[in-house]
Formats: sequence, structure tokens, C-alpha cells
Amino acid sequence: MHNRPYIEVAGEADRICRSDPDNNSITVLGAGSWGTALALLLARNGLKVTLWGHQQTHMDQLHKDRSNERYLPQSAFPDNLTVTSDLAVAASCNHTILIVVPSRSFRETLQAIAPLIGDITRVAWATKGIELSSGKLLHIVAREELGKGRDFAFISGPTFAREVANDQPTAATVASENESFAMELASMLHGPAFRAYTTTDMIGAQLGGAIKNVLAIAVGMAEGLGFGANARSALITRGLAEMMPLGLALGARPETLMGLAGVGDLILTCTDNQSRNRRFGLGVGKGLPFDDVIRSIGQEIEGIDASAGIYRLAQQHGVEMPITEQVYKVLHEGLTPREAAHNLLMREQKPENKLRG
Repeated sequence: MHNRPYIEVAGEADRICRSDPDNNSITVLGAGSWGTALALLLARNGLKVTLWGHQQTHMDQLHKDRSNERYLPQSAFPDNLTVTSDLAVAASCNHTILIVVPSRSFRETLQAIAPLIGDITRVAWATKGIELSSGKLLHIVAREELGKGRDFAFISGPTFAREVANDQPTAATVASENESFAMELASMLHGPAFRAYTTTDMIGAQLGGAIKNVLAIAVGMAEGLGFGANARSALITRGLAEMMPLGLALGARPETLMGLAGVGDLILTCTDNQSRNRRFGLGVGKGLPFDDVIRSIGQEIEGIDASAGIYRLAQQHGVEMPITEQVYKVLHEGLTPREAAHNLLMREQKPENKLRG
């Protein structure tokens, strides 16, 4: 076991850090399973990594154990990964900040780091979701809080934290309107078992990451009701069919939604019980109380809030999303999963694809 002290940054040192940050370092904000897995990946790739979490007792335990036994047991921290619960320390000295907090905490986190970072600090996130109160994609929230001139990026794709922490083969997408930032961040992530691709389509990447959680809840509910592989396959396929028109309405590119951040993440989240959203849907489909299922999972279920945000976005843009609508009504209006299934099965017969010309 290592006994590494916390970093201390104050006064003049803090001022110097913000004006001349270290380019070979990165801060990860969020010490849950996915934030910890990304911090491990980046540290193993040779970067100096600072991992921040808001719970003092949790971070004390990480500091003592040199691992995150709560979420990723037996994944030891490299010596170049430092932990802290001091946000000023975490945000000040690194050129790039990667935010991995729940979407409902995203704006609050941006507001907290805004006075701590310099003008040249780049901000990325691996948070999948949209802002519930406004229905805004997270890059819009970031621009509102940190300014339009800053470089932003989003990391997404079919990625389970445990497999990344265990160096299992994984591929993901880095989306940024600044191609050079996307390439640099992808290079930080790219390693022997992790392939990172790039795109400039932040809208498509973010939508794919948000909608797939809603659809995973739908698939889980279907299986909780006792439905089989036929229903699962239909929900995934028709879910992609309703993801596409909303993406196009918002300016996403079809190839993004057909790539890792779209269909890739959709398949992963809907077919494996490592998915929190799928497990939540499974419990709901079995008739278990929502709070009991959430408590048993013990981590954020992004699809709950996303179902409301995506449903409202669809209404605003006149896009029909029947699966999303039924999930929303189960989670927020008291509809039963069996009633939702009945509503989908009783929809009017129509061609699979709209005819053109």
C-alpha cells in the first residue's frame, strides 16, 4: 500500500498553476465507477492524473487504499494518480479537466470550477444525459457557464467502467468542434486496449449517449415483464429508428448515430446487466418500487431524468418517439409497464421506413 500525501496548492502556487498549467496532466472530476476507470486509463497511459470527489470520507478511503474498492475493487492506482476532495487543488494545475459527474450535477460543477480555472483550460466530459430543468444538451450548458470561446469535448461510446479498469478491449468516440482538441484527448485515452476515434459532431454523440439510457430502461422493463429476445431486438431496432429523426432535427449527423456513440452504445446498454439503466428497467418491469431498485443499484440511473428531457425535446421538435414516450409515462406519470407494452403493441400498422419520392 502506498501512502501518498494530498497535493497542496495555495496562494502564489495557485496563481502560477492557473496561468501556466501542466500540459501532461489531467484532472478527472467525479470518483464514481466511470470517473475512476477513466482516471486509471489516463494514468496507465503515462499522464499525471488528479481524481477529485466531493465526499471527503470516500476520498480519504481512496487515498488510504490506493484503489476505489466501492466501485472498482482490486484496480490499484498507479503512483501518478493522486486523489483529493479539494476542488481548488483539482481544478487549478491541469490544462485539461474531464468531468464525470451525474447530469443533474453538471451545471453546478461548472459553476464551481469557473472561478478556479484559467482562460486556456480545456473542459471535457463523459457525462451522458441532458439537463432536466432546461432540456439542453450539455455543451450548451458548458458554453453558458464557461464561455463560448473555450475548447470543449465529449467522450462517449460502448464503455463499461469495469472492463476499462480491467484493460479489456474497448472503443470510444471523442467529440469536439475543435478537431485538434479531439485528437489530443483521443491520444491521451488511446492505449493497448483502448481505441479512441474522433468526430466534430457533439450533438449526435451527446444525443446517442442520452437516448440509449432511456431505451435500455425500456428493454429492461420488457424483460422484467417476461418478454423474450424477440421483444428486446425489436425495441433496440425501433429505438434506433426514433433516435435518428430527433438527431436530424437537432443537427446531428446520421453516421454519428450509427457509430460507437449511437448504435454501439445502444446495443451495449440494452444487452448486458452491467448497465444500471437496464437493471433498473428490469426491476420496474417486475413491479418493484422505484426507490428500492435505485437503492439496490447504488449509483445514478441517468435514464430516469433523460426520459423526461428527451420526451420534451421530441415534443418541441415535433418528433414522434413512442418508446421514449411510454418510458416517460411509466417513470413520471404512473403508467404501469404492462400498460406501456400494450400501448406500443396496439399502435397503428405502418411501413417500417417512410417512402421517399
